[in-house]
Amino acid sequence: MNPNLSSLLAQTDHVMAGGNGHDVSYRGGVHVGVDLGTAYTVLLVLDENYQPIVGEYQFAQVTRDGLVVDYVGAVDLLRKLKSNVEQKLGFTLTSAATAYPPGVPEAERRATANVLYGASLECTGFIDEPTAANNVLKIRDGAIVDVGGGTTGIAIFKDGEVVYTADEATGGTHFSLVIAGSTGTTFEEAEMLKKNPSEQPWLFPVIRPVMEKVGSIINRHIAGHQVDKLYLVGGTCAYPGMDKVIQEVTGVETILPGNPLFVTPLGIAMNN
Repeated sequence: MNPNLSSLLAQTDHVMAGGNGHDVSYRGGVHVGVDLGTAYTVLLVLDENYQPIVGEYQFAQVTRDGLVVDYVGAVDLLRKLKSNVEQKLGFTLTSAATAYPPGVPEAERRATANVLYGASLECTGFIDEPTAANNVLKIRDGAIVDVGGGTTGIAIFKDGEVVYTADEATGGTHFSLVIAGSTGTTFEEAEMLKKNPSEQPWLFPVIRPVMEKVGSIINRHIAGHQVDKLYLVGGTCAYPGMDKVIQEVTGVETILPGNPLFVTPLGIAMNN
């Protein structure tokens, strides 16, 4: 695994929280990544040495299960994030990379790229999400499991090469739906409950069955492969205890590296 992972993720967290990774006078080359997730849209900018400089992210349901369901809303949001980032940088961004869940049809991949074009960004890199995550993790053997808002994506690596990918619907959105149903709240209220640290302990038994379903999805796709480690990424994996449930269900050592929300966006930017 990447020996600089901890410091890289810590710097990314700092940048995404509003800190600057560079003096505003920075004018070197940049690498830009756009992650159009089911729950969050993320725009992250790295310097020429692949270190995070600045970023913006916002909750928005403009995609669902890897499909763009609100093209106009996605473009408008990305334009807003791009404008905010450009004001911090002091120059215009012209290109970016983006990603898609494994198994998404080619036509839907093009729709994702078209969102970038609509926001005046040339799409110069296109990669599946778990492979993007490995730009950061740099594992040689094992499986990366990207649990986002809508889907669980899996990529199995052997000797640093992808040998299998898969994607199934189940993610953080399903957590929120279960919470809303059990508490009688709206989906939006359930989203807030889910992210509130003081509410998470008592909600854990409510959403544990969804975590177990993610584990069963993983089991189905790693069957027949020699996988001795799972690496969790994606914002949904930040829910306390999820890594332990996945390890219990799969029986495979499960690693949660840093803040899982920004691993994939960081790897996407590295592909630009």
